[in-house]
Amino acid sequence: MPSPQLVRWNPCLEPHRFNDTEVLQRLSCMAIKGDMFLVANLGTKQPCHSGDRGCPRDGRYQFNTNVVFSNNGTLVDSYRKYNLYFEAAFDTPLQVDHTVFETPFAGKFGVFTCFDILFFDPAIRLLRDSEVKHIVFPAAWMNQLPLLAAIQIQSAFAIAFGVNLLAANIHHPSLGMTGSGIYTPLKSVWHHDMENLTGHLIIAKVARNPQGLVGTENATDKMDPSHGKFLKILAGDPYCEKDSQEVHCDEATKWNMNAAPTFYSEMMYDNFTLVPVWEKEGYLRVCANGLCCSLLYQRPTLSKELYALGVFDGLHTVHGTYYVQVCALVKCGGLGFDTCGQEVTEATGVFEFHLWGNFSTSYIFPMLLTSGMILETPDQLGWENDHYFLRKSRLSSGLVTAALYGRLYERD
Repeated sequence: MPSPQLVRWNPCLEPHRFNDTEVLQRLSCMAIKGDMFLVANLGTKQPCHSGDRGCPRDGRYQFNTNVVFSNNGTLVDSYRKYNLYFEAAFDTPLQVDHTVFETPFAGKFGVFTCFDILFFDPAIRLLRDSEVKHIVFPAAWMNQLPLLAAIQIQSAFAIAFGVNLLAANIHHPSLGMTGSGIYTPLKSVWHHDMENLTGHLIIAKVARNPQGLVGTENATDKMDPSHGKFLKILAGDPYCEKDSQEVHCDEATKWNMNAAPTFYSEMMYDNFTLVPVWEKEGYLRVCANGLCCSLLYQRPTLSKELYALGVFDGLHTVHGTYYVQVCALVKCGGLGFDTCGQEVTEATGVFEFHLWGNFSTSYIFPMLLTSGMILETPDQLGWENDHYFLRKSRLSSGLVTAALYGRLYERD
């Protein structure tokens, strides 16, 4: 494929200019016919010489590539995937592409692919350009609950960075691949279907300048009792603490600190430290490696399900190597502690809660998933006394996962 930076080319109008470009020709004609900008993912090849550093033996690179066409069919840009995920057929580019294209209708769009979303380059570096308000995201994402289903990370990225994310995932249920959507910080339209083989076209109107979730300054009614309790805990005001013998409570405030045993269970191939969430209301805290996760919660009714609050602060090393800090409230697969971390899609337990942690990164992805793979938007997110928190009340259905998924890129 010729470089769009070096050659101006309209494959639909100039089909014979370059050999082996039939796919590009069809995409270019689609853009013209639809009068639309079009981004598509395909494999491309690039000849190289034996003297080039890293040139494969067969004399060509093969890249996992996104191509961008304008509405007149011109090939305006491309992006070569940098963070490969078990893709033996493709090469890693020697340099990272930071691809941004301009449109007359919505300004700048950034582009990256699938596994890239978990890494600093190119995803985070693209957003240092404050004019990039939209991301186009082709993917072949294999869902992995409870923390990394496609729609979870896609929605979380849009919320975390205050951008619109247009995500097109391959729909291949037998491989665990489904989940596409148009995500904004405040509202999303998505499609997740593990039953049917047919795909789905998603159409939505989004703002040119997306509005992010409002911060802590003026979003919260300070008279809200649960938020008042949350602020009290963070401020260090006295509350009940349990030692090995008895519960000590200062003031009149009573906190539910019944003994909750700490246990360990594998979640996302990582060894999480957890405590069960047994009561109808209470305050729980669990720590690992310096990260402490807290949960202040109320439940209208107790369901016959096991929930747990978990923490992980460490290097993830399975199917990729990257450092994460995670606070997660999850529904377990059964009633045994060893089922906490299993993949679950249905739940009945409803919570009103604050979830927070003393994260040492500002790159935190908020995740909120309810029964039937339904995404929810947090009521409030933000920093308070050096802790990052997520607040939610009035869930539409049973909670599957509420998580704060932090990334420490510098420790990868």
